[in-house]
Amino acid sequence: MMKCFIAMFGLAVVGAAGGAAQGLLAEEAAAVTAAGAAADVSAADDGTVAFHLQNGVVRRLVDGTLRLLEIGDARVTGNRAWHYVVAAGFVVVFWLGRRLVVPLAFKCLRALAGRTRTKLDDRMADALEQPAGVFVTLTGLFAATRVLFFPETLERVTLVAAKFAFLLTLAWAFLRALNAVLDFWTQQAVERRKPTVLVFMPWIRRTAGVLFALVAALLMAESFGFHVKPFLAGLGLGGLAFALAAQDTLANLFGAVVVAMDQPFRPGDYVKIGDNAGTVEDIGLRSTKLRTPQKSVVVIPNKTVAAEAINNFSRMGQRRVEQTLGLTYDTTPEKMEQILADLRQILAEDSGVAPDYVVANFTAYGESSLDIQVIYYTANPDFRQHLVVRERVNLAFMRAVAARGLSFAFPSQTVHFDGEVARKLAEK
Repeated sequence: MMKCFIAMFGLAVVGAAGGAAQGLLAEEAAAVTAAGAAADVSAADDGTVAFHLQNGVVRRLVDGTLRLLEIGDARVTGNRAWHYVVAAGFVVVFWLGRRLVVPLAFKCLRALAGRTRTKLDDRMADALEQPAGVFVTLTGLFAATRVLFFPETLERVTLVAAKFAFLLTLAWAFLRALNAVLDFWTQQAVERRKPTVLVFMPWIRRTAGVLFALVAALLMAESFGFHVKPFLAGLGLGGLAFALAAQDTLANLFGAVVVAMDQPFRPGDYVKIGDNAGTVEDIGLRSTKLRTPQKSVVVIPNKTVAAEAINNFSRMGQRRVEQTLGLTYDTTPEKMEQILADLRQILAEDSGVAPDYVVANFTAYGESSLDIQVIYYTANPDFRQHLVVRERVNLAFMRAVAARGLSFAFPSQTVHFDGEVARKLAEK
């Protein structure tokens, strides 16, 4: 625990020195000489970030170190041997900080992250360790350049290079953090068996990468003094025109996002979307493709998919069977009771029939039959297995009816004639 505290304290000290490199602390240094003030003004012309880089915590750290060692400012006295020694010392100290303090600090962070339920913090620690090390090294190099005196042109080049290096490192850190979050989402989708999310992950990665690169480029251009507001205004007008011209495409894209969020189906499911039924073959950004029972492919725009009612047959836990058996009217009540008992026994003993709901009852007097209502569920929702169970049960019903000496009725009519008509028909 003490090692972790020491490592975190060391990292905090190093990070405090580098905070000025990002412009987080921008207080001016205590009184400097006239030559130093002139250099500050020239540096401020390069942009506020460069001004903060020169006059922040790093500047304070350098000035404090020089005062502690009783070494004059190189901008007044010129570069002397001790200035080179101090500059080299900054490089060595911060290099050791990267090699020793940063790994130890992140080791402690991983130990703390290991106590949490989520794995996202572990991924973030792995992603940010390298950028943190590079940031510490750059801070040491920048502090070394602040110890020495350079001509005005070289001073400007140094500030621009430092600014670019720090911004690039910061962008790299954010990019690695973004990738860590996306990798975590991908792993969660795999563990929770959400293939629809996995289908959209490459598109999400590309979109996030493009947006990140665009924002980073604009921020970097703004920090170097370029005016990006006119560009953003033009981009907004162009985006509006593009949105108006591509309404259907955007509607399909939002429909794809809705499908990815709700996950009403996945590739391989048999679904009915509106009037179209089939097996889902592909879920794209613009459309969803179904393979119909006729083996044709139906392409449905995603905006239609998001608006229609979706019936997913593949997610049924069981399949319902409901049918009517008609026996002839010469069936006696005793025979009816016996055949009903036989039908219930057949359903109860069949392993493919779900035992929690079985119905077999004499329900109606039909036009040409005595009707028996049969309702049950097949335990396996697979359509082929459902048909196999249904066929086996129907054959068992036929055997039971035949064994009882009964017959299935079929549509028929009985015509009765009076005596005179019957006699005439008999004579003919």
